[in-house]
Amino acid sequence: MYVVESKGGAIVCMLLALLFLGTWPAVMTLLERRGRLPQHTYLDYSITNLLAAVIIALTFGELGSGTPNFFTQISHLSDNWTSVMFAMAGGIVLSLGNLSTQYAWAFVGLSVTEVITSSITVVIGTTLNYFLDDKINNAKILFPGVACFLIAVCLGSAVHSSNAADNRAKLATKFGDGTVTKDVEGGNTASEVKFGTADFLVQLEKRRAIKVFGKSTLIGLGITFFAGLCFSLFSPAFNLATNDQWHTLKKGVPKLVVYTAFFWFSVSCFILAIILNLTFLYRPVLNLPRSSIKAYLNDWNGRGWALLAGFLCGFGNGLQFMGGQAAGYAAADAVQALPLVSTFWGMLLFGEYRRSSRTTYGFLFSMLFMFIVAVAVLMASSGHRK
Repeated sequence: MYVVESKGGAIVCMLLALLFLGTWPAVMTLLERRGRLPQHTYLDYSITNLLAAVIIALTFGELGSGTPNFFTQISHLSDNWTSVMFAMAGGIVLSLGNLSTQYAWAFVGLSVTEVITSSITVVIGTTLNYFLDDKINNAKILFPGVACFLIAVCLGSAVHSSNAADNRAKLATKFGDGTVTKDVEGGNTASEVKFGTADFLVQLEKRRAIKVFGKSTLIGLGITFFAGLCFSLFSPAFNLATNDQWHTLKKGVPKLVVYTAFFWFSVSCFILAIILNLTFLYRPVLNLPRSSIKAYLNDWNGRGWALLAGFLCGFGNGLQFMGGQAAGYAAADAVQALPLVSTFWGMLLFGEYRRSSRTTYGFLFSMLFMFIVAVAVLMASSGHRK
């Protein structure tokens, strides 16, 4: 198998993971804003997300002469089943987190959702990984970086609250009471309205799959914090699967290599996603329209983008774990700076924060600055696993 051993190689893996993991949420959000049901999108995404893990296992997991390789460990499942359970537990909480964020993006926006979930992930997950990794990361550098992420959570919540107030003011100016009870009469088409205007907000609401007008913003924030708690557990679970810090393996049984662990991690992620989304087809949440397997199979509108999102997320997670195995999973949590990428896509593709108040812009740039500082500090804490 191929093993990343140097700190430089680990950082390259982290940077590529950061790009991939920051881009796939933008693709998913784009499809929801075009009206595609999130159940359809997530089913497509789940297929290629698992396929990415299989590709990584069959390539990196089989390259070179190192042992044990992927196929060797797959054939000895009875020996390392406890580590497999840790890996699959990580996949389950990641699947729950990803599924939750798909709905949170509609309520609180791509940027704020990613900032809050990523910051919670770092504050909890990085702390757990630091102790699981036998403190190979420099604590004097690591924990100030964690504190920066915690500050970013607060700033992210402030951005959302300020931006929501801006949107209410725009709608109040146009409709009088701030609520939209009818379509814009004689209004512009979706392609003609300008980002950030009241007309834009109305046209977006008419097109999108998840309707958010009239719903409490606390719903979105609640979903977001739940997703963050789920994300904070998947990396420590994967760490336990590959390094066996709790000594659950019998003496002489090799630890799971990162590629084998990632395969089982992705299998459980796939199984849960399929079960939940097939259920949501017939019993949708948040007042989404009811669908069916037949309707899903016939829905080719945006399927290619959904499949691409699955590949990006799958390869991003794989690269994060490859880097974490070399430099410590606590340092690898630097990829949780993905909101820097997601915010770029949110502003470029979706016009987030266009025509917002100076207060919102102040919170936004403070949040992004704190994230940049946090990422730099967290990567600087990288250690080297013996």
